[in-house]
Amino acid sequence: MNGEAGLAIDVRGLTKSFSGRRVVDGIDLSVRESDIFGFLGPNGSGKTTSIRMLCGLLTPDAGEGTCLGLDIIRRTDEIKRQVGYMTQGFSLYADLSIRENLDFIARMYGMPERRRAVAGAIDRLGLGARRDQLAGTLSGGWKQRLALAACMLHEPKLLLLDEPTAGVDPKARRDFWAEIHTLAGAGITVLVSTHYMDEAERCHQLAYIASGRLLTTGTPAEVLARSGLATWRVEGDDLYALAEQLRGLPGVAQVVPFGNLLHVSGEDADALAAATAGLRADPRWRWSPSEPGLEDVFIQLMGAATDKP
Repeated sequence: MNGEAGLAIDVRGLTKSFSGRRVVDGIDLSVRESDIFGFLGPNGSGKTTSIRMLCGLLTPDAGEGTCLGLDIIRRTDEIKRQVGYMTQGFSLYADLSIRENLDFIARMYGMPERRRAVAGAIDRLGLGARRDQLAGTLSGGWKQRLALAACMLHEPKLLLLDEPTAGVDPKARRDFWAEIHTLAGAGITVLVSTHYMDEAERCHQLAYIASGRLLTTGTPAEVLARSGLATWRVEGDDLYALAEQLRGLPGVAQVVPFGNLLHVSGEDADALAAATAGLRADPRWRWSPSEPGLEDVFIQLMGAATDKP
């Protein structure tokens, strides 16, 4: 089976169950080469299981497709050799240094000229000054860099990153994403799962899943446009009281605090305007039409998935 030209991942009907519970339910994914593809969804939505099926660590119960042009069921060993997979938790050896960890992994891959490969990874990820520091003493941001260096050692064509920035400070997250864009610019495809909306906005394409089902996919702009959400931004005093009045009104789908303002959204702009007309006339609050954000859209999607039987 040959994947479609220009696609690093092309799968259809991907399905997996554990103990009779369907964790991934008929997922279709197409990821273009050299794209950064954001994979979003709540905890337990099936993201990690999907990623493990894509890289050959799990066999799907149903479905078909290719990863890097290779059949995801019949050619898993070849896929593994061309994919770098960064797990959620730090999985390297705490009592080995950065250099020792990378050298051990290079040995496991049976890499020729492993010392050159290790030196190159250390240099590329800016780890030189810490090469002899024990991995267990590194901060979250430096552990993240080491983990990325480890999965780049064998020069993969595809990176699968499973919530790589969880628990990492904002500067380290920004530096990490700068590196990801550099890698994509060099032709490496990246599929990254994340809970952070600012990270979702940095992706070329997005997919959102809940309860194992794909709910939407597209560019960030396409996902926003397809949502059909109308949103008002509200500023003023006593927003907590206003939020309580708004919740449950016909036409109001969600009321979300963002610091000193509220986002009030609905799926029908006219119904939302009618429901809030009286409150918008109150001088205590300043209302202005606003574009919905990705967080508004994903809250809507998650709510819709939760409401389904």
